Amino acid sequence: MALVDETSIDEAGFRMSEATAGDFFALLKPRVMSLVVFTAFVGLVAAPVTINPLLAVIAILSIAIGAGASGALNMWYDADIDAVMTRTASRPVPAGRIRPGEALSFGLVLSVLSVMTLGVLVNWLSATLLAFTIFFYAVVYTMWLKRWTPQNIVIGGAAGAIPPVIGWAAVTGSVSLESFVLFLIIFLWTPPHFWALALFKSEDYARAGIPMMPNVAGQASTRRQIFAYALLLAPVGVLPWILGYTTPVYGVAAMLLGLGFVWYAWKVLGMADDDRVMKPAKALFAYSLLYLFAIFAAYLADSVVERALAMGGA
Repeated sequence: MALVDETSIDEAGFRMSEATAGDFFALLKPRVMSLVVFTAFVGLVAAPVTINPLLAVIAILSIAIGAGASGALNMWYDADIDAVMTRTASRPVPAGRIRPGEALSFGLVLSVLSVMTLGVLVNWLSATLLAFTIFFYAVVYTMWLKRWTPQNIVIGGAAGAIPPVIGWAAVTGSVSLESFVLFLIIFLWTPPHFWALALFKSEDYARAGIPMMPNVAGQASTRRQIFAYALLLAPVGVLPWILGYTTPVYGVAAMLLGLGFVWYAWKVLGMADDDRVMKPAKALFAYSLLYLFAIFAAYLADSVVERALAMGGA
C-alpha cells in the first residue's frame, strides 16, 4: 500500500497534531495554575463547613482545569505578541508546536468541561464564578485590557483573585466577607508583582506593543505605584486576624511578610533611573511569589489547627 504524503494530508485538513502531551500541558500555564489551585484550596478548607472529600477533589480539579483553559485561550490569542517577547517566544503556539486552532479548541473544551462538572457535581454558584473568571481572563483581560490600557493588570487582576472565593463557594454555596478578604489580598498583590516584572522586561513589552506601566508612565512612576500598593497590601494581609478570622499566630506571620514586601518595594522605589541590572525589581518579583504562597499557607495552617483544636475540645 502506498504511503500518503504528510503535506497533502495537511493541505486536505486531515493532518494529526504533532504536539506532545508536554506541549498541551504547557498551554495550561502550570506555574500560574499551581497558585490558582493553591489559593482555591485555601478558600475551600477555610470555609466554616466541611465538604465531602470526593466533592472537594472534584471542585479543585474543576478549578484547575478552568485555570488551564484560561491559559490555553490566552496563549491562542496572544501568539502574535508571545512570538516577539523573549520570555514567551518558546511557548507552544508561537514556537509552532501547537497550531492556533488546536489551542483554541483545547481551551474551549476545557472551559465547558470544568464549568459543567463543577456546576452539576458541586454547585452552580461556584460554577458561575469559574465561568466568569475564565471569561474575564480570556476575553476582558487578554483581548481588551492587555493591549489597551496600562491599568491592564490592575483590572485584570480580578480574574486571578477569584479562585479562593470559588473554593469558598464550592463548600458553602455562598460568598462572605472572609472570602472577599482573601480576594482582596491577591487583588492588591497583583500590580506590584507584575510591575516588578515589567520593570526589568520593559523592552520585551515595548517590542510587543503592550502598554505596561513602565512603558507608558515611566519607570519612576511605576516604582512609586509599586510602593503605594505595597503599603496597601501589608495591612490588608493582616485583616483576617483583625476581623477575627484567624489567630494571632497568623497575624504575626502576615505582619512580618507584609513588612518584608514593603521593604523590597522601598528598595525598588530607590532604584536609579539608569539602573539596567534592576536587582531590587528582580528581588521584589521573587519575594512577591514567596509572599503570596506564604501568607496563604499561614492562613491554611491557622484554619486547620484552629478547627482541629475546636474538634478536640468538643
